[in-house]
Amino acid sequence: MSKLIISVSGLRGIVGETLTPVVASSFVAAFASQLPAGKIIVGRDGRSSGPMLRDAIVATLRACGREVVDVDVAATPTIGVLVKHLGAAGAVQISASHNPPPYNGIKLFGGDGRVLDAITGAKIRDAYLGSVAAWCSFDQIGTALEYEDPHAPHLQAVLKTVDVDAIRKAKHKVLIDSNHGAGSILGIRLLLELGCEITSLGETPDGQFSHVPEPTAENLTGVAEKVRQMNCGVGFCQDPDADRLALIDADGRYIGEEYTLALCVQHALSCGTTRGPIVINGATSGMSERLAKQAGVTAYRSAVGEANVADKMIAEEATYGGEGNGGPIDPRVGYVRDSFVGMAQVLDLMTKTGKSLAELADALPKLAIRKDKAAVSTDGLPELFAKLCQAYPDATVDQSDGLRLAWPDRWLLVRGSNTEPIVRMIAEAESESEAQRLCDSAKAMIVPSE
Repeated sequence: MSKLIISVSGLRGIVGETLTPVVASSFVAAFASQLPAGKIIVGRDGRSSGPMLRDAIVATLRACGREVVDVDVAATPTIGVLVKHLGAAGAVQISASHNPPPYNGIKLFGGDGRVLDAITGAKIRDAYLGSVAAWCSFDQIGTALEYEDPHAPHLQAVLKTVDVDAIRKAKHKVLIDSNHGAGSILGIRLLLELGCEITSLGETPDGQFSHVPEPTAENLTGVAEKVRQMNCGVGFCQDPDADRLALIDADGRYIGEEYTLALCVQHALSCGTTRGPIVINGATSGMSERLAKQAGVTAYRSAVGEANVADKMIAEEATYGGEGNGGPIDPRVGYVRDSFVGMAQVLDLMTKTGKSLAELADALPKLAIRKDKAAVSTDGLPELFAKLCQAYPDATVDQSDGLRLAWPDRWLLVRGSNTEPIVRMIAEAESESEAQRLCDSAKAMIVPSE
């Protein structure tokens, strides 16, 4: 990363290089200057650089006259729930999500408990770039408080979405891999509340990742083998800030993150008390779309990014939504991607259907999704989009978020990442070969030598 990446919901960089205490302080001071009066919550994932950044951020907010609620290590969705529970003006979550250990970042929440929307985020970004701050005088310096149990409100909200007694009676044997991130604290507590027999990996939130932090198949081979060896019915694998969840079945098969959302959508449509529209983003598998069609409800697609999904959910009064990176969004809990919602609702679906995770996954609509990326500048994207449109004149074109080419049975999305200096290519079709061909064709136009 040659420069700090600033998105509408925050920023991300390499600690000591692009992300320093000075950068963090300036960014959070700009954030505070744009918020209404009220306390601000500060949390972090388990990264070793987290305490240092927390100290700088808490000091900055106090210097802006703010009351700070320091909850220390907490999952990103927990922060969202807590904002609403405490009636806070906003929150700062210190996390770089799935990025490697040298990285950290700042994710910002508004008073509605959501990650900042694009309009608000743009105002914060402009304030930061303009060096805007609202420093206070010596007699107006704010206070910093700790909160005794920041996880309890989130736990109770998740439990209300499932049949707790039925899950307890099933006595599921599960493995949870938090990979030394923020997910273990609430994750283990939730699974104990659900009566599960637990094998826990990476429960200490110290950022000493046992494997590459993004919960993909290649990064979870050791975890998958452990699920099989321990005779667990399901393996739950979180990313460092616990807003994403990947699944592994009893045979050690990586089910993945796309299936997390599809299974949660199935739970919402078959086990939920209300059924209504769903929202997924333009890069998410069509499995959820097909489930919605079978259930007779409308499925909408938004731009990539949980803030965009949440915006669309609110606008369409959707009863469920999420992103295919393992991030279900249940508005009864909050408009934030939530691995804990995923764990509880997958267990509830297994319990109510009497089916294993493998059986549930195999019964979902059969689609093959392929993802690739190229570490190149995004400056050439307009030219690439023109080439792709010319190559596929029969496709339905959507350029609201990158370029999405769609046909009745397949689609291709090419877009620049908001969090990394890369171009992503995602394709889905009814066969693996066709999905791969679509990805390869786009990559060949980006990197002709490959």
